[in-house]
Amino acid sequence: MPTTPLPQISSTSWEHPADRAALNTLRAIPGFNEVVRQVATFLTERRVRQLFLANAVQVNPVQRPKLDALLTDICTTMDWPKRPELYVTQSPRVNAYAIGFENPFIVITSGALELLESDDERRFLLAHELGHIMSDHMTYRTIALVILTVGSLAVFPVGLALLPFQLALLEWHRKSEFSSDRAGLLAIQNKTAAQSTFMRLAGGRDFGDATSVDAFMTQAAAYESGGDTWDKILKVFNTAFREHPFNTVRAGELERWRTSGEYDSIVAGGYTRRGEKRQGLRDDFSDAASYYSGKANAGFSSVGDAFDRARNAFNDAFRTAEPSAPPPPPAEPPAV
Repeated sequence: MPTTPLPQISSTSWEHPADRAALNTLRAIPGFNEVVRQVATFLTERRVRQLFLANAVQVNPVQRPKLDALLTDICTTMDWPKRPELYVTQSPRVNAYAIGFENPFIVITSGALELLESDDERRFLLAHELGHIMSDHMTYRTIALVILTVGSLAVFPVGLALLPFQLALLEWHRKSEFSSDRAGLLAIQNKTAAQSTFMRLAGGRDFGDATSVDAFMTQAAAYESGGDTWDKILKVFNTAFREHPFNTVRAGELERWRTSGEYDSIVAGGYTRRGEKRQGLRDDFSDAASYYSGKANAGFSSVGDAFDRARNAFNDAFRTAEPSAPPPPPAEPPAV
């Protein structure tokens, strides 16, 4: 199915408000972006490119021409003239990533190619990585990686002091994934393929059995809205140290954005062009605050009640427990 070209589209057109606020804050620091790029390019980009040239397959019109054509289609739709190199690396892991700063390139594993059954699913994954490149996420992901690594190696109390920064960086990292998911949808303009990609990433191929994208989206909605306040608190803890959102969350977030009207407006031509003036940081912060306020109001309106119930539960447990009774042995984990 042919896609609608998006001439000169700027990444700010699709960036998630929390992602855009963080990015534009860093972009506003004079010289910061260039210093980080120069250092990171010297330390990593050339070395990593040599590794993939040595031990991966570089995609071109002769080598994996179908995959090469998918990337060409994406770059054409997104009007991105700096077509990145593409490599396929042999690995059972399902993964794809963008690397580099001056001349970024994309790597996709053979495991990902085996998992994704349709051209549009593969196109969506490649377009997601192009979205990272167009937003210049790699520069800031390098910063995040350095700080996260330092924090994990630091001893107490330095590690504890860095924890708020780590959590904030991971939160931004997850929102940058939402941004690139939007770029992927704009590039393929096929919501079912985007949703089925998340379904495959969550549960694998069907191997001759039946799978349903609609059922998966129902599951996504149930995860987001179901459960009591305890469940919502557990979701926060389960997510806090993850670099990527859960696949049901990504599917639900992308569908919510698609149905908000922003997606249709962009496809119809209502978007910011590269070189046009961006909105100010104040507006970025306002958009981000509105997003988090909405999430808080929707999901955590009764957190205070949850802590009250937690206190009561502990009190009840201590009142009813027999002091002399030993604690029960922990349950054995289920066999894998």
